[in-house]
Amino acid sequence: MSHHLPESKIPAPCIINTGVVVNKLDMRRLLTDLGRVRYSYTQDGECKSDGEGNVMEVFANPQRSTLVANHALYLNVCSFDYLELKQSPQKETYFDLVQEGSCLRLIPLSTPMQERHERSLNVSAIEAMMEQVLSARWDAEIDDDPCDPF
Repeated sequence: MSHHLPESKIPAPCIINTGVVVNKLDMRRLLTDLGRVRYSYTQDGECKSDGEGNVMEVFANPQRSTLVANHALYLNVCSFDYLELKQSPQKETYFDLVQEGSCLRLIPLSTPMQERHERSLNVSAIEAMMEQVLSARWDAEIDDDPCDPF
């Protein structure tokens, strides 16, 4: 005789500004929106390194390293056991990437909205420059046209 217990569906976690994230995909999603950050790396409670930099890439690959050098951060979520979201007394969220006795703390220096706005401004500026370059080229081609009746 087989007894089947009803399947209980546990809802996915809902984390708002503070909490622990263990799912690598969720960790990656949170970190991908970071732009410029202040970071500190501690081992066994002792600060080993700190500075500012830009998050250049966030990935999940057990064969690759997390790298912080030359003001650039390449974050591999597989380098960490979990991510802890915390809030400062000023209610600003920061991220602790934890593995055993070490912690890489990331304090955002901009918000995702600011980063998106800056990216869209950069795209707009590039589009405007391309338009000017193409227009100047077309003008030059018209000026060089030997069939010009004037």
